[in-house]
Amino acid sequence: MADRTGLKFVGFIFASVTLAVMFATGMVVKGYADGAYSLETAQVSPNQ
Repeated sequence: MADRTGLKFVGFIFASVTLAVMFATGMVVKGYADGAYSLETAQVSPNQ
């Protein structure tokens, strides 16, 4: 059976990674909501 100290350390690592991913995802969603990014493709004029 694993010792509690090792499990606490592994849990801390997983929690840190989870929080980092949540923060990054939140920033991307906020960017889309603010209009910094666009999901639409660029419009090409037919006169080119």
